[in-house]
Amino acid sequence: MGAFVISTKLNGDYKFEFTSRKGKVILSSLGYESKEACEAGIALLAQQLEQTQFETAKAAGGKFLFRIVLDGEVVATSRKFTTELLLQKACDEVRKTAPLAETLDFSNTSLLFPG
Repeated sequence: MGAFVISTKLNGDYKFEFTSRKGKVILSSLGYESKEACEAGIALLAQQLEQTQFETAKAAGGKFLFRIVLDGEVVATSRKFTTELLLQKACDEVRKTAPLAETLDFSNTSLLFPG
């Protein structure tokens, strides 16, 4: 089963990534100013996944990606995929596993790795 992983960006904002059951990042969110807002974004996405749009696009270099759009706003963007089949499999995995996915908080891991 996939998981939402909360972490911090270099600028101090929070973000979440949705990872596959194998631990590979499928998509990343935009930045949030607080961890609570990030958690609310995860909850909103998981609860309203059926109302979201998956917009697919072709990136420069010929790779494929998708964006998750909710109420007209881009909520998250996928990593790039080499084929349309891999892109479709990723979309299907998000639709299937995101509503039941657990949330892991790694936003305070800077204390674990000093230096």
